Amino acid sequence: MSTNTLSRSLHDVGLAAWFGGTLANATALNHAAAEAGSPGRVGAVANVGWDRWTPVNAAAIAAHVIGSIGMLGSDAGRAKAQKGATRTVLIKTGLTAAALGVTAYSRVLGKRVSAETAVPAESGTEPASTTPADVAAAQRQLKLLQWAVPVLTGALVVVSAQAGEEQRPSNVLEGIAARITGLPS
Repeated sequence: MSTNTLSRSLHDVGLAAWFGGTLANATALNHAAAEAGSPGRVGAVANVGWDRWTPVNAAAIAAHVIGSIGMLGSDAGRAKAQKGATRTVLIKTGLTAAALGVTAYSRVLGKRVSAETAVPAESGTEPASTTPADVAAAQRQLKLLQWAVPVLTGALVVVSAQAGEEQRPSNVLEGIAARITGLPS
C-alpha cells in the first residue's frame, strides 16, 4: 500500500499558509499600517509588509498546487469509480483556479501600489486624498480582493475536508456501489 503523505502535506500546509497569510494581512497589516503616523509612511509600511509576504505566499501556493497534482494523480482511479468524487475534484479545481486568478490579479494591483514606495494612504487599502489616481483605483480594488482570496481558499479548506470524508472506506464502498447500481449514494 502506498501513501500520499508528501502530496497531502504539501497540499495542506500550502493551503493553510495561503489562507492564513492573506487573512492575517487583510485583517491586521492593512489596518496596522494606518498607525504609521503620516499618510506617506502608511503606504510605505503596507507596501513593505505585502512585498515581504509575496515570496512566502508564492511558495505556499506552489506547495499547494504541487501537492494537489500529486493527490489528483493518486486518487484518479477512485475519483472515477466513486460516485460524487469527480464532482468534488471539479469543485476543488474550480476554486483553486479562481483563487489563483484573484491572487495573481491582486499581485498586479499590489505592484501598482508598491511602485511608489511612500504613496500617501489612510491604510493599506484606503487611499488618501493625495494618493495618485491610478494607485487609489488599485487600492479600492484591493480593498475588495483582499477578502476574496481568504474566502476562496477557506472554501477550499472545506471542500478538502469533504474530499477527505469521501475517502473513508465505508464512503468509498458506498460510492462505488452507487456508481455501479445507479442508486443514490
